[in-house]
Amino acid sequence: METFFIRALQVIMSLSLLVIIHESGHFLFARLFKVRVEKFCLFFNPWFTLFKFKPRKSDTTYAIGWLPLGGYVKISGMIDESMDTKQMAQPEQPWEFRSKPAWQRLLIMVGGVLFNFLLALFIYSMILFHWGDEYIPAKEAKHGMAFNETAKSMGFRDGDILLSADGKEFTRFALRSVVDARQVTVLRNNKEVSVYIPENMMQKLMGDSTYFAQFIPAFVIGSVNEGSPAMAAGLQAGDSIYALNGEPVSYLGYQNGMKALKAQATTAGNDSADYRRITLAYYRDGVSRATSLEVDSAYTIGVYPDPKKGLPFVKATYGFFESFPAGITLGVNTLKGYVSDMKHIFSKEGAKQLGGFGTIGSIFPAQWDWHKFWYMTALLSIMLAFMNILPVPALDGGHVLFLFYEIIARRKPGDKFMEYAQITGMTLLFGLLIWANFNDIIRFLL
Repeated sequence: METFFIRALQVIMSLSLLVIIHESGHFLFARLFKVRVEKFCLFFNPWFTLFKFKPRKSDTTYAIGWLPLGGYVKISGMIDESMDTKQMAQPEQPWEFRSKPAWQRLLIMVGGVLFNFLLALFIYSMILFHWGDEYIPAKEAKHGMAFNETAKSMGFRDGDILLSADGKEFTRFALRSVVDARQVTVLRNNKEVSVYIPENMMQKLMGDSTYFAQFIPAFVIGSVNEGSPAMAAGLQAGDSIYALNGEPVSYLGYQNGMKALKAQATTAGNDSADYRRITLAYYRDGVSRATSLEVDSAYTIGVYPDPKKGLPFVKATYGFFESFPAGITLGVNTLKGYVSDMKHIFSKEGAKQLGGFGTIGSIFPAQWDWHKFWYMTALLSIMLAFMNILPVPALDGGHVLFLFYEIIARRKPGDKFMEYAQITGMTLLFGLLIWANFNDIIRFLL
């Protein structure tokens, strides 16, 4: 229950910030061009409002709604979420949106998207300034990676070290680099091996409940009893195991492998030396070693994963002014990747993976972590900016599309057309919202 409340609080804080910034973009451009803003509302408020306040000598009422699905600014003289058709039937006024030149209305409509994107760039920059950028060079992870079953069906093996994708060297692991490649080169048992990637790889991965791949950390021996067979075999506390019987192995793979070997040895009988002896390869002070001992003795050795000891973390630090170009690069690359991934949404598997508020909550950490909170908020800001600029009626992109039509055709779409387009767009969006949250419910029940 505590985890639920921590994640719920993070979702509410993050989405509230993003909505306020988005609507502020519309608000500030509207006021810049002297367009009246009648209401600035955080969340939606059908039937009633939790809180509202109107400053003196202001045309704008500031409010908080009860339905946390977004927010809006009601701008005079336009058909929006409020569906105020009565106002549109009145004579055009100089302070209204519809009375302004097309270029001003265009800037008012893209203001929210622009502010969300700029917010993401600023957050990324401040993350790099405060925390730096820590990553694992893929080629230097000496234990390689552990892959899920889908990846293994394509030819990857636990312990593979990623070298390059279509000839481009991996500096850090990124799933998108693998998915978009046709050939990935890995180092396996000190030999370079090519793994060929199918074009429908992302569709295959979408149904997986586990990560495509994770770096294999060192797992070390906790203690070795004095005079034990393990000590006689040369093992010491702190030795990091990386292979079992000549095969690279992860922590979980080692645990499962030892259980299987012990069961196998018991079935074979005590007099079968071939089944009772195992070989462990390990590192001590950076030097690779190997030893052989009986499975019963090895089975009693306690080991635990130690990422700090086995993974070559690299940390880049940035000064205040250095952080901005780096943050811009990170934000632009994140947007490019998100746009690239959108094509998978229109597949059968992609539709199943759509998620609502439950999915959003699950991407936030179960324990409060400001670094992860701000990183996820920046990512959501990028996603919100892109989704809003899509040319769908009821979204900012829909209004932009009709404005471009007006500029090219030199005539405005009719008010009735805009009204029907708004209704159609809102119906589609609510349908999508229901579908996404229905997927969350199904995943929870299963």
